[in-house]
Amino acid sequence: MALLHVLVLAIIQGLTEFLPVSSSAHLIFPSHLLGWPDQGLAFDVAVHFGTLLAVILYYMADLVKIGSYTIEAAIKFKITPIARIGLCIIIATIPVCIGGIFLESVVESIRENIHVIAWTTIGFGLLLGFASYANRKMIWRNISPNQGARADSLRQLTYVQALFIGMAQVIAVIPGTSRSGITLTAGLFLGMKPEAAARFSFLLSIPVILASALFELIKIYKTPELSVDWMSIILGSFLSFIVALIVIHLFLKYIAKSGMALFVIYRVLLGAVLLWMF
Repeated sequence: MALLHVLVLAIIQGLTEFLPVSSSAHLIFPSHLLGWPDQGLAFDVAVHFGTLLAVILYYMADLVKIGSYTIEAAIKFKITPIARIGLCIIIATIPVCIGGIFLESVVESIRENIHVIAWTTIGFGLLLGFASYANRKMIWRNISPNQGARADSLRQLTYVQALFIGMAQVIAVIPGTSRSGITLTAGLFLGMKPEAAARFSFLLSIPVILASALFELIKIYKTPELSVDWMSIILGSFLSFIVALIVIHLFLKYIAKSGMALFVIYRVLLGAVLLWMF
């Protein structure tokens, strides 16, 4: 792969993996406008691995705590609030694993359909905006159905809420939806504060990205003739790691003060540009 190809795709992956803006919508531009060839499965795995390392490093302390409490709960059969977060992550991951298996053929048929990506970018962007508006009304009027879920902490998150977010995440297999965008939307509809919804979305991304990377590795293993450009893989992984780490930190700070309006406007404009150009 050309150096510019590696840099652009790695930066796009690092920027869009955790922002609610859809990575598939952005990856259309370099491939269609510049005529770049497909980067290949190995590179996809590398940049996903970089973003996975970023979210793990950022939440390392939380992950260790949640993991230890969840294991302890499984041994002692005593569920603590922190252990419940771990169980909620597991529950929310199950739907997308099942959905990914059964919807794989459908997704492959529309994976590069520009019009599908454009309309889902616009539609789910507007849905995010509506969820953000409804969420603010809940907080201002103090009529949220779950006071604990509105707190920055996730300790009061219920299993039903986690399942709802997990089921919403299944929709993210449709290109243009955005995994982080749809999980944030679901969390906001439940009355969670944006920071808490984003935090759960980031934690939930760990098993999802890991499962996706393993699935792609299996494909690579079944294609032994596939050539691997190790320099591109290492550089792409490192760059996506650095960019994703910065994005996570800045995104959490931004939404705590400014909400989702900027991302909603951006998604609508991006979808409109895609429809106009293609």
